[in-house]
Amino acid sequence: MNPRAIRSDAAATDQPALDLAEAAAETFEVVYGRLEVVAQQLEAGGLTLEQSVALYEEGMRLAERCQALLGDVEQRIETLRQRANGDPA
Repeated sequence: MNPRAIRSDAAATDQPALDLAEAAAETFEVVYGRLEVVAQQLEAGGLTLEQSVALYEEGMRLAERCQALLGDVEQRIETLRQRANGDPA
C-alpha cells in the first residue's frame, strides 16, 4: 500500500504529495489504500480543525478517483461482455 497523499497540503498528514500526473497513474489499490489511511486518521482524532477539513477534502477526492477507476473497469467489462456475445462494440 502506498500511503502518499494526492493533495498538495501534505503537511497536515505528514505524507509527501503527488502531482496530478502521478495521481492519474495510481492504481485503484493505491488510491483505495490511501483512502483507508485518511479514514483511519480522521477516526483517530487528535487533529486540528484545519487538518480534519484538509483530510476530509482529500478523502472526497480519493473516493471520486476510486469511483472513476471502477467506472472505467465496469465499461471495459461491459465491452468485453458485448464482444463475447457477438454484439457490435
